[in-house]
Amino acid sequence: MLYELDGIAPEVHSGAWISPGTHLIGKISVADLASIWFGSTLRGDNELISVGTGSNVQENCVLHTDMGFPLTIGTNCTIGHKAMLHGCTIGDNSLIGMGATVLNGAVIGKNCLIGAGALITEGKVIPDGSLVMGIGKIARELDKAAINGLTLSALNYQQNAARFRAGMKEVRS
Repeated sequence: MLYELDGIAPEVHSGAWISPGTHLIGKISVADLASIWFGSTLRGDNELISVGTGSNVQENCVLHTDMGFPLTIGTNCTIGHKAMLHGCTIGDNSLIGMGATVLNGAVIGKNCLIGAGALITEGKVIPDGSLVMGIGKIARELDKAAINGLTLSALNYQQNAARFRAGMKEVRS
């Protein structure tokens, strides 16, 4: 569901897919081919939350901001199930693993993989092409095969969103 707050309504590109059971509130921008999946909440009550072209926010994610800390997700990003993003920047073609938390002012570079359950603390800057596991520790630089895998993850969700948009129908008993 889309909710206006203080006269500001979410802006969702016609080519994006928003699943039933999601909540987009206030200053939200969702670009073409992006998808927001079941149970996720994007609360743009303080600053803009921007989801880039082709990116996906999977089930049960929470995205929020504080004053002075907008939330920007780049192009072709994957935000894994139950991730929490708060006033941070996610670079193009990056994947945030399931249950990971990224806090205010953190910047994730392009082509990064943030492991499941990782914690990226406030203001932490993760360089392009990094694999991060645990509490914000860079494990190694990603090779080209791993970076291609990040792209395939985003493309898979673009295809899935098209499938769900075309084929999912509400059934009432």
